[in-house]
Order: sequence, then structure tokens, then C-alpha cells
Amino acid sequence: MTKLVEDAIESVTSSDLSFCRFITANDTGETGAHQEGFYIPKSSYSIFFESPGERGSNKENFIKIKWQDDIETESRAIYYGQGTRNEYRLTRFGRGFPFLTEEYTGALLIITKITEGNYNGYILNEDEDIDSFLDNFGMSPVDTNSLIIKEAISQPPAIEDMMEDFLSKLPKEFPATKEIADSARDITNTTDSIKADEIVQEPDRILLDWLHTEFELFKKIESHYYEGQLTTPFKTVDEFIVMANSILNRRKSRAGKSLEHHLDAVFKADSLKFSHPGKTEGRKKPDFIFPGNEEYHTTTFNENKLIFLGSKTTCKDRWRQILNEANRTPVKHLFTLQQGISENQLQEMYDSKVVLVVPQPYISTFPVKYREKIMNLKNFMEFAKEKQDN
Repeated sequence: MTKLVEDAIESVTSSDLSFCRFITANDTGETGAHQEGFYIPKSSYSIFFESPGERGSNKENFIKIKWQDDIETESRAIYYGQGTRNEYRLTRFGRGFPFLTEEYTGALLIITKITEGNYNGYILNEDEDIDSFLDNFGMSPVDTNSLIIKEAISQPPAIEDMMEDFLSKLPKEFPATKEIADSARDITNTTDSIKADEIVQEPDRILLDWLHTEFELFKKIESHYYEGQLTTPFKTVDEFIVMANSILNRRKSRAGKSLEHHLDAVFKADSLKFSHPGKTEGRKKPDFIFPGNEEYHTTTFNENKLIFLGSKTTCKDRWRQILNEANRTPVKHLFTLQQGISENQLQEMYDSKVVLVVPQPYISTFPVKYREKIMNLKNFMEFAKEKQDN
């Protein structure tokens, strides 16, 4: 873990209010919208304002931000409520501010409130740094674009009841990632009355709903298991470190695997044939092979009907890892929760025959030039279905 990540984690941990989101193509000007500064979602207004903005008028708050513990800016948080606008933005960074350029599309922006009018800002631009930060708080990219919630919060009554029922039946051992993912889907599907045909029709929305529910469930499970230990003094520093490492390692192992479990469930709802994990050359185990490992290893099987799908929560750098995971599929599909990648990185991906698959709501975070080339999850399932039906 780099010092920059450690500093960001420490700042969030010691702050009452913190916020994070991915920097999108709209922020850096790659959409041609030319909006000023960083967009801040309405749900996070409280990091800058005591009350939400009201339509018909603008309001602003002048603040100091120390970026990467180095650059200091006299900035402005502003609510635009006049005319057709209804949004919050963070603006005014001065000349030479380096983080609103194309290079930082897809980076993670973190803002922490230190005291009234004083903030820290961090920009994480490497997959390893982004994942290390999110893992520390048990988050995935789906849980960004909002205030960072460090403790479990109450859910709507129906969801809360099902979560409490799940907690009441837990064994002494912490549940496996798959069990948590399965339970999160069951809770969401039950409370929202989601049937298999709806999953097939709206996989992008429902997948994100499953991931949101799982994050909240996971936090409740952590509180359930560790509450007693956290309220009891540790006898030694080593004892504390052992427990802290156990919590962090469990958070790290959950994020990527839970995404695979939910994708698996979506594909099964559509009666697609696939192997998860895949098995290709040597000991390689790609995430998904369609229609399956047996067909992949049958040399007479038509290669045009084989599909490789990798799954990575973030992929600014890690997309290259999939290039050699399935030699019989020259085109690689990659599902990601990444929100925004620069034009240069996207061009490099497509030159390497990598096709991104992204939840529909996230496609707008990418440069306009490439949006038509990006598949949403439903598009990908229709693509796989057509190959199997034919």
C-alpha cells in the first residue's frame, strides 16, 4: 500500500464526513460538455453545505483544500439552481491544477472534511491504489459517488427484517463470500419482487441493486461478528494487528469474487451455457467461458462461437491481464464496474481487441467517442445468446 493511499485512508478514518467518486469524462472535458470542476451528487451536499440547495437560486461555500498533502487551493463548492441547472460542483483550483486532465479520467477523487472550511483532497489514479482504498472500507466501485459510510446503517423495514433474520442464523464462523452474495440477492429479489424474467430484461439495474444490498449486508455482518471484540481492550498490539489484518483481508477477498457470483446468477437466469471459472491453456482460469470449458477444449468446436469474459471491478491498468487467458478467443470481453477511462486508454484497449462491458448507468461516464463501442450487460447477454442459439 502506497503512502498516498495510507494518507487518504487515515484522513477518511479521522474525518466525520468524507466523499469519493470516480472522475468522469465529463469532469475532464472529454464529453465536450465543458462543465467546470468536479461534479458532486445531490446526496452528498452535506459535505459542503448545512442544507440542500433550492431551485431558483445559487449558493456557494468558499473552502481550502490540501491535495495529496501538497497542493493547496482556494476553491468553491457551489450549487447551481437557476435556469435549467440543478447540480453541485467543486470549482476554482487555480492555474496548473493537474487533476482535471484526460490522464485522470477514471481516477478516484476523495474529499474529507477536516474542520469547517478546511478539507483534504486525494486523487488515486492506479488500479492498485484505488482497490486498496476501497478494500479498506469494504467498498466496491458501486459504493462510490456518495458519502463514505463507515458503519452499517438502517435499511427499509422489509430489508432490515431479512438482514436481521440472516444474522440470527449465522454460525460461529464468518460466512463465505458466496453465501453473502447469495443472501444479498435473495433479500433484494424478495423485497423488490424480482423474478427471473425481470433479471433477463433489466440485468444492469438489478446487478447494481444486488451489489448495493451486499455491501450493506456485509457491514452488518462485520458489526455482528466483531462488536464484542472491538469493545474489549486488546491485551497486546499483536492481538490487535491480527484482528485488523483479518478484517482487511476479508474485505479484500469479497469485492472481486462477489461480482463474479452475481454475474454467474444473471447468466443462469438467462439459461446461458457457460463455465465459471473457465479453464483454458495450461493452468489458466479465466472468469467465464461461453458455452463452456468442454467446448473450448474441443478442437473441432467452432471458435467463432466461443466467448471469453473477464471480470474486474476496476480496469484502468489491469485490463492487460486478460490478454493471454484464452488463446482461442482473439476478442476479449471485459466486464467492469470502472466509471470512466480516458480516450487514450480506451483506444489502446480496442487496438488490443478488448471490448468493455459496463453497467448501463456507467456508460455516460466514458468519452462520447467510445460509448457506442461499449456493451452494457444486457447487450452482452443477447450477444452470447445469439451465438448459442445459432
